[in-house]
Amino acid sequence: MPAIIGLIVGVVVGIFIKPDVPVALQPYLPIMVVAAIDALLGSARAYFERSFSDRVFVISFLSNVVTAALLVFLGDQLGVGSQLTTAVIVVLGIRIFSNVSAIRRFIFRG
Repeated sequence: MPAIIGLIVGVVVGIFIKPDVPVALQPYLPIMVVAAIDALLGSARAYFERSFSDRVFVISFLSNVVTAALLVFLGDQLGVGSQLTTAVIVVLGIRIFSNVSAIRRFIFRG
């Protein structure tokens, strides 16, 4: 229940404050959001499999976001930012679809 209240408060605050993302961080934001979605869906899958741990979720969430941002930063420094960004999106996309598939199987199993 506290998580749902926090989500609602965060959405309401975001609507009224309308935060601006600094220009320097804008290339990293989409990758970080995709990494966060991957962590959220992974935790939902773990919840349905009855192996959810809040500590593992927090560490997974933070490490996914930081790792994705660091990979994009490394790609920018090496001059291959768009290729590395695409690779990160593909890998995280595969993981997202895998987690959604597992959740769907759990929900709709006969």
